[in-house]
Amino acid sequence: MQSLQQYFEATTAEQRLLAALAALKLGQPVVLLDDEDRENEADLIIAAESITEPIMARMIRDCSGIVCLCLTPESVEALGLPQMTSRNRSRNGTAFTVTIEARDGVSTGVSAADRITTVRAALTGDPAALVSPGHVFPLRADPRGVLGRRGHTEGSVDLAALAGLAPAALLCELMHEDGSMMRGDAALAYGREHGWPLLTIEDIVAWRSRAGQPAEEAIAA
Repeated sequence: MQSLQQYFEATTAEQRLLAALAALKLGQPVVLLDDEDRENEADLIIAAESITEPIMARMIRDCSGIVCLCLTPESVEALGLPQMTSRNRSRNGTAFTVTIEARDGVSTGVSAADRITTVRAALTGDPAALVSPGHVFPLRADPRGVLGRRGHTEGSVDLAALAGLAPAALLCELMHEDGSMMRGDAALAYGREHGWPLLTIEDIVAWRSRAGQPAEEAIAA
């Protein structure tokens, strides 16, 4: 495994993507930016299987608090989760399902520990392990990933899969203390402060659009 430090000043799409995959394989978050003409937001993301209480607490504290679980269509269907609305009229077509809670092992469902319990219940693929409504917000990814929709949902699932992990990820939108959204240089500074790589949706699109070395082989080289 190559050191993350060599990617701290990553300047190419490939360097940024490989840094992100290396971090995810180590159980660390990454910062993911979408297009400036889209949401123009920075999300903190982590592979769902790697979530810990300290990271969940930071997602709640440094982000919007609306922690979303990004899933493949197959996982959403296996869990029997209907879409939040039958007619999605949101500007970017974000595919929220009904919210979820673990059936067992939670109190109010709001704490970092309770949300992790819910995430882990969802990852079992057993619909009987969940109830609705709840305090975790599942998102259904486009089946084509970022090649079908250039969203944080698809980028998160694609990154987890490219890292050789289960194709499920958690995301939450980074915010400043005044409640405004974190973007651009501020997001880069945040990532550097915590040692977490930053990349863009375009970086993932570029990688997936070309034929070449599988990402999991590249980061192990």
